[in-house]
Amino acid sequence: MLALDIGTSIVKALILKIDENNPAKGSIIGVGRKEQKLGEMHCGVVTDIYGVIQNCNIAIKEAEKMANVRTSKIIIGIAGELVKGITSKASYTREIPEDKITIDELKTVMHKIQWKTFDTVRSQLARETGYHEIDVKLINSSIVNVSIDGYKISNPIGFQGKEISVDIFNVFAPLTHYGALQTIAAELNKTLLTIAAEPYAVAKCIDYEESGNMGGIFIDIGGGTTDIAIIQDGTLIGTKMFTLGGKTFTKRLAQNLNISFLEAESIKLSYSNNILEKHSAKIVAEAMSNDSEVWLTGVILTLSEFENIEIFPSRILLCGGGSKLPEIKNILENSNFHKKLAFARKPQISFLEPKHITRVIDETGLLKSQQDVTPLALANLAIEINSSEKILSKILKKVVSLMQA
Repeated sequence: MLALDIGTSIVKALILKIDENNPAKGSIIGVGRKEQKLGEMHCGVVTDIYGVIQNCNIAIKEAEKMANVRTSKIIIGIAGELVKGITSKASYTREIPEDKITIDELKTVMHKIQWKTFDTVRSQLARETGYHEIDVKLINSSIVNVSIDGYKISNPIGFQGKEISVDIFNVFAPLTHYGALQTIAAELNKTLLTIAAEPYAVAKCIDYEESGNMGGIFIDIGGGTTDIAIIQDGTLIGTKMFTLGGKTFTKRLAQNLNISFLEAESIKLSYSNNILEKHSAKIVAEAMSNDSEVWLTGVILTLSEFENIEIFPSRILLCGGGSKLPEIKNILENSNFHKKLAFARKPQISFLEPKHITRVIDETGLLKSQQDVTPLALANLAIEINSSEKILSKILKKVVSLMQA
């Protein structure tokens, strides 16, 4: 299968081979990359469909050549400020608790929950963006938790009980954004498994039971956006994004040094990799300082929008190419931003790296840094989708198909 991360700066394509003996694990056997030209993407949103398609084809062909295979199935990541992800909690009280739960009953419950959530989020997104409600599209949905009378279960069919509680994570985006990605998938001539919210994929890439830590704030800093996802007690609370990424720092450097954007990008990458000589590094650090403070303000404002969180997790994990800038980790560690938000204590800052995604093994040896986490997270999600679907997921998939139609 193919995992495609269509980033603002770079298209990344990974070829995933599922382990025949253990379908819950897979290997990366091909990697392809292609830089996007200025004007083809803006803040995570496609602005030149056919330019992006061309870049995708180049990255895919490079990955397929390395793997010596042709892929047919594809998962595509979606990001951008207008992409909204929210986990909705809903309960349904059964009239006869002694009766066993049936498939038909579950279908009715899921349908009611989804339409109620859709109407709420569609109105909210329309208010925030100025789009008409009809222009807001449900991208995909995932079951986060299911419980009957307070007991967590994986499949409620056959159980008895009074109250069914379901947590569903829904992703919404403007129709123009969603339509562009559908067009790209169609032109690539691949079977589309799903269009996934990238911060959702990143938040799902860690085995929480294995790590022993059931919560965290995931911050993925790409070229055009910063994506944030919050996991609490093993449950995805929601995802949000704001339009400030690595390109903002590059533009600042280009202005300060009076050089081209491409030259500034090259210098910034050298600085991030700690290979600039001391005097030049000091000049770049000064240019990066102000924008890192602006970026932190964006993080604070975005976190404050998570209204349903009483106490934030005390762990922040950074990934994405932009996280390699030293100023990002420094400002999080050395400022008291946590005092402006509901943190119980100062959060620990660390990097999310490819080695932390334990279900996906990189056989190419090319995926080593934080910027490779997002496409690997998409590959990890593809494994989950490919494995045998639970009955609830199948029901939800049918409901979503109806809503999208």
